[in-house]
Amino acid sequence: MKKGRVAELALLFPALLCLFVFLPLLLLLSGSLTHSAELSQLLSPMLSGGEGFVSWEFVPKFPTLQQYVELLLDRPQFFVMFWNSVYLAAGSLLLQLVLATPAAWWFARNKRRWGKRLFLLYVILMLMPFQVTMVSNYLMLKATRLLNTHWSILVPAAFSPFPVFIMYRFFRAIPGQVLEAAKIDGANEMRVFVSIGAPMGSAGVASAMILSFMEYWNLIEQPMTFLEDQSLWPLSLFLPEISLDMAGVAMAASVLTLLPSLLIFLYGQSYLEQGILASALKE
Repeated sequence: MKKGRVAELALLFPALLCLFVFLPLLLLLSGSLTHSAELSQLLSPMLSGGEGFVSWEFVPKFPTLQQYVELLLDRPQFFVMFWNSVYLAAGSLLLQLVLATPAAWWFARNKRRWGKRLFLLYVILMLMPFQVTMVSNYLMLKATRLLNTHWSILVPAAFSPFPVFIMYRFFRAIPGQVLEAAKIDGANEMRVFVSIGAPMGSAGVASAMILSFMEYWNLIEQPMTFLEDQSLWPLSLFLPEISLDMAGVAMAASVLTLLPSLLIFLYGQSYLEQGILASALKE
């Protein structure tokens, strides 16, 4: 009995932690399904300076899809930003797939000392936040006349060191005997990479692509810095004025923005777990 109680208490903390994490999502979902009149009554102390405290109903008294209908039918800017996000996320993934995958393979199979030092430099660049490289990126993009275009987001994304770091661990784990056997059979380096390296490291590639999608779907700082024209902004910057009459629309927009990332996460959860484990392993 004592062991059973200890196990129950051990599960209590993760359960409370999960509840704490999912609570904002539940509030967001319920708010997007709440009628604007009811939502105004609940949020009026905060958004209009009224008296009293903000209250909330997890289950709306009068559930409705009014907020989603208004967002999808009366706000064409939402669709413009949605396709901007699709273009930026898909373009970033494609460029990283073309450039980061062979780069990770080269770093993983290169055993020279200078190759390891260069990879260390890659890791250091990955640790730098955007604020550190923002000025240098801005000046370079301005010199190449890429500012205020989607290429100002795609070009830095193509050379991001993070997917290289994730794929490197998977390619590094491929047994050297398998690669040597392929070379003895007459396969060149490109053939070995395409026929053996890429299939055996596919989990690492998928993990890197999923993490990159979640990053570039939710970009905020880069578009605000490099894109002056709001017609080029991604969906992550779509947030109507939060007032009593727009709070429900803002919540509906947040739910629709979150949905693609949530679906991608659920679909690739196993790949993400493998990527986390591979990143934690020491050479």
